Amino acid sequence: MKTVDTTQHYRFETLPLPLHQLCRFGEKLAVYIKSGDVLLLHGELGTGKTTLVQCMALGLGISDDQYVSSPSYALMHEYEGVNMSIYHMDLYRLNDADDVEAAGLLDYFNEKGACIIEWPDRLGRACPENHLNVTLVEAEPANRKIYLQPHGPDWIERIPQLRKLCAEFQNL
Repeated sequence: MKTVDTTQHYRFETLPLPLHQLCRFGEKLAVYIKSGDVLLLHGELGTGKTTLVQCMALGLGISDDQYVSSPSYALMHEYEGVNMSIYHMDLYRLNDADDVEAAGLLDYFNEKGACIIEWPDRLGRACPENHLNVTLVEAEPANRKIYLQPHGPDWIERIPQLRKLCAEFQNL
């Protein structure tokens, strides 16, 4: 059995991407998402977190009739795909892990599907060991740089795929 070092820190990045490339990146990242995964989306307001989720939804086969929008006021939107559901959460209006738990959002970590979470800093101690940090940074007014940082054995196993994905968006 292959042993994976989960203590080492890995970080992969793209070049600054225009919107159409951000969307392409999201669709390609979706290929590596499995049921039970947690993706934590970091970035300032307006950096494209919800846009990235829309593109990942396309890559996961979420039908066009399920419009992917920011769940800021609802806290969570569920989208049913061909092979799995997406639980898209926005924790912006919550304060901490107690609020997240009181809202019942932690229950979705045990569901069949992938949890994609905006403003994940509110998770605090409730952050699962296995997760992928996805950070969007405004590089120029119309471009975003993306950083991927896998955590836990489930994501560490996918390092070759994540490295390859980011390398593809280094050579545009």
